[in-house]
Amino acid sequence: MGWITPLGHDLDQVWRRLLAGETAIGPVSRFDASTFVTNFAAEVRNFDLARSLPDTHERHSTAGVSSKFALAAAASAWRQAGLDKSGINPRRVGVYLGAGEGSLDFANFAAANIAGYRPGQESGGVQGDGGAWARTAFARMSAPREIEQEPNLAISHLAAEFGCRGPSFNCMTACAAGAQSVGEAFEIIRRGDADVMLAGGTHSMIHPLGMTGFIRLTAMSQRRDDAGTAARPFDQTRDGFVMGEGAGILAIESLDHARARGATPLAEIAGYGSTADAYRITDIQPDGKGAQAAMVEALKQAGINAREPGPDGRPAVHYISAHGTGTKENDKIETVAVKSVFGSLAPGIPFSSVKSMLGHLIQAAGTVELITCVKAIQTGIVPPTINLRTPDPECDLDYVPNAPRDLNSQGGVSVCMSNSFGFGGQNDTVIVRRFT
Repeated sequence: MGWITPLGHDLDQVWRRLLAGETAIGPVSRFDASTFVTNFAAEVRNFDLARSLPDTHERHSTAGVSSKFALAAAASAWRQAGLDKSGINPRRVGVYLGAGEGSLDFANFAAANIAGYRPGQESGGVQGDGGAWARTAFARMSAPREIEQEPNLAISHLAAEFGCRGPSFNCMTACAAGAQSVGEAFEIIRRGDADVMLAGGTHSMIHPLGMTGFIRLTAMSQRRDDAGTAARPFDQTRDGFVMGEGAGILAIESLDHARARGATPLAEIAGYGSTADAYRITDIQPDGKGAQAAMVEALKQAGINAREPGPDGRPAVHYISAHGTGTKENDKIETVAVKSVFGSLAPGIPFSSVKSMLGHLIQAAGTVELITCVKAIQTGIVPPTINLRTPDPECDLDYVPNAPRDLNSQGGVSVCMSNSFGFGGQNDTVIVRRFT
């Protein structure tokens, strides 16, 4: 597995920083956001693709930031899995990503629009001079950069870099995409269409259009005077999420194929559930039925009864990685959904949100958060939800407030659930467990 996050790029280093409760949130430096009501975000810093791929091919030179994040995270996963040393069949290796828009050429696109703007002059119902627009666009806009705006380009870069000639897909299910890509890659392997899949999410919306859209939806925190603590999932004073960016990639493999080449699995994907709210574009179903159904389906696949304790007397799921955005609606409804699924056992399950430290990585969030579940299994420690100071009566579960939780004295962490819920009503849950 590999990730590029606002807290860094190395698996162990980022994990230590998460357990330390560090935040990556600060002023936006990517563009002048001084007039925005939300002028802070969790940016990826000190990133250089050449450090991950020293022999980066020229084909990546025009790659958008999302593609570069994905390439670096995939390179880490590829090497850690030992796939760079294996004689694998490229036709049996695929890619499934949740990738957002690529490299948006705002300055030059805006220049073309300004050049073509003609007040009062209409052509086909649109004000402006199409000829002037086209001349400026041809002079200033780049064909390769225009192509790189397409979200499927990240898959193309990964396939070319690692020789993946098997199934290739991209999903754009917003904040659920990273989890969905892993779940669907899991299903591709289960049905025998591939031996190995590179799966995950990559995204950057820290640009004027992305920030403006979510501000207008009133979904982002506006705590300009206290940006470092603006991401406060489950806290009564929460006022929205904080934008992040990055990538998370997993190398997923069938057990037989892994054993045949002598690989040691980090964990086992045990269950996957995917549903739709069929409700509204930006609102979650108030009773959380869609989220509940995704969790129930994942638990069913994993053979877990959510209402019965495990052999050690603890709940059968030892940790839940919350979607936990920090919006009023999401946190309350996710809490309701978890309580509905686990019943009386719900208060005994640690249930935290690393978005409090990393911000919301949008289409990369689900995979990055799933990686934190694998790290929890490896270390027996679960990360905190920071900035949780004022309890919300409607959010009354164990959110691991402000400090990590060492569960090794209780038998460690063997089973984790990761929830991801996207605008549009997509709900995806993935369950991972210790490989034995």
